Amino acid sequence: MNPLVSSGLDAHRGFTALSVNLNRVALLRNSRPLDIPNVVQAATWVLQAGAQGITIHPRPDQRHIRTRDVFELAALMKQWPQAEFNVEGNPHHNLMDLMRELTAQGMCPHQCTFVPDSADQATSDHGWRLPQDCAALRPLIAEVHAMGARVSLFMDPEPQAMAAVREVGADRVEIYTESYARAHGTAKQAEVLAGYSATARAAVVAGLGINAGHDLNLLNLAEFLTAVPGVQEVSIGHALMADALELGLSATVRAYLRCIHQAAE
Repeated sequence: MNPLVSSGLDAHRGFTALSVNLNRVALLRNSRPLDIPNVVQAATWVLQAGAQGITIHPRPDQRHIRTRDVFELAALMKQWPQAEFNVEGNPHHNLMDLMRELTAQGMCPHQCTFVPDSADQATSDHGWRLPQDCAALRPLIAEVHAMGARVSLFMDPEPQAMAAVREVGADRVEIYTESYARAHGTAKQAEVLAGYSATARAAVVAGLGINAGHDLNLLNLAEFLTAVPGVQEVSIGHALMADALELGLSATVRAYLRCIHQAAE
């Protein structure tokens, strides 16, 4: 087993780990025939800022994260032994081939998150269906374990499914949080959060670690973590990159203005 695979709690002193999803950085880069922004540099910045991990979801059409990025980021993470590398995707598409090649090159990620998205899907929008998907998932989970990585299954907040997640061999569940994000700030928030809390408790009883992700942001994250027990990791990308525009755009404009003023001196 990879020596860096842990409970996810010890390195962070009990705090939930933040894994930053870099797909949106790659999507922006791919819109021009340039290497701007550079995905590896972006990963370095977020790790320097204190993020405990990096997440990528390389899809078959390479519309954002490309195969080259996967291996360059894996090499970068060798320089950050305190941080974790999470590669997610559909194991029935390109994910397993990437995992096999990473492992062959001695760069197996710490975590592999299985997501049941279709090849043309804009973003993940549902979890696995268990026990229907168990037979197909079980040998793939076993193969990833043999590589040395933990396996997390992307799941809807369904308490009754947690025992099946553990039975099929997964180590963690990533609870899909889109329905919470939709309910946040509405009269349904408490009811929806109760469902997530029940799912987390069922996961703990089943012996699973707990991750969460999708549409978590600065406005709803703290309330979610307060209400839902035992979340070891959140994966956040789209909202984090959008917030970076607000929090960093003013300083960037000022930097460009300094360049203009310097040229005029």
